[in-house]
Amino acid sequence: MTSADARVTVVIPTYNRAVEAERTVRHLLSVPEQPAIVVVDNGSSDGTSQRLAREFSGVKIIPLKANLGAAARNIGMQTAETPYVALCDDDTWWAPGSLGRAADLFAAYPRLAVITGRVLIGSENREDPICQAMATSPLSYPSQLPGPSLLGFLAGASMVRRSAFLAVGGFEPRFFLGGEEAMVAADLAAAGWALAYVNEVVIHHHPSPHRNTRARQWLLYRNALWFAWLRRPFPTAWRQTLDSLRSVQRHPRLLRGLLLALLGLPWVLQHRRVLPAQVEGALRQLEQQN
Repeated sequence: MTSADARVTVVIPTYNRAVEAERTVRHLLSVPEQPAIVVVDNGSSDGTSQRLAREFSGVKIIPLKANLGAAARNIGMQTAETPYVALCDDDTWWAPGSLGRAADLFAAYPRLAVITGRVLIGSENREDPICQAMATSPLSYPSQLPGPSLLGFLAGASMVRRSAFLAVGGFEPRFFLGGEEAMVAADLAAAGWALAYVNEVVIHHHPSPHRNTRARQWLLYRNALWFAWLRRPFPTAWRQTLDSLRSVQRHPRLLRGLLLALLGLPWVLQHRRVLPAQVEGALRQLEQQN
C-alpha cells in the first residue's frame, strides 16, 4: 500500500458541479501520492457537499454559505497543513506522479513559489495551446529554476508554496473570478519569488459544460482594468484604460465590466501599490510578445 505524501494538499473549489467534483476527487484519490484533499463548496444548491461527504469519508469538505469565487481557494489554503498546495478546479486533476514531482522541485528550488504544469484537455489528451506559450516564455530565468520563468499561472493547474501564497494575501476576493491569478503572480514576483512552467508535471482538464461564458467575459474585462489600476505605473494604466474603452466600443456587452470597474475606483485608489521596475519590465516584455 502506498503511503500518503505528507508534503501536498489538493484544494478544489466548486460550485453547483457535483458530478464534476466527484469525478475529480475520484481521480485524485487514485494517484500514488494519496494527498490530503480539501473541497471548498462555494454555496452550492445542488447538494454537492452532501454528496461528496457521503462518497468520500477521508476528504475534508468545507461548505460555504455564499459563492466567494476564486477566494474560496484562500480558505482551502489556510486549512491545509502541508508546505505545498496543488490547486485544482472541479474539472481538473493531476496525473499520477505529478504531485510528487512538483513537491520534489519545490524542495530543490527554495525561491520557487509556483509551478504550472502541462495541461491535457479531454479524453484525447490534447495539449492546451497556452502550454506552448508558457514553454516559450521570453522571460530570462536563472539556472536555479526547473523550467521557463513565468509571470502568471493557471489557478486550476498549478502547485504553490503555501507560505509564499499566504504572505502576499492570496486571491483578491473582489476579483471573484477571471484573471485572478495576475495580481498574485505579480505580487509574488515583487516579493522576490519565482514562478515556472514544468512540462513534465501533467494536469488533466475535462472542461465542464456548465460555464457562464458571458459573465466571465465582463469579469475578465473588469479585473484586467483593476489590476492595471492597482499595480501598473500611471502611463501604462492609462494606456490600458484607453484600449479597454475601445474594446467596449467594439463589444458593447463589456460595458457592464467597465461600469463595475469604475464603481471600484475608491477601493482601487486606497490599495494601489505600483510594482517594482523589474517586475513591470517583465510584464511589458510579455505584452510586446503578444
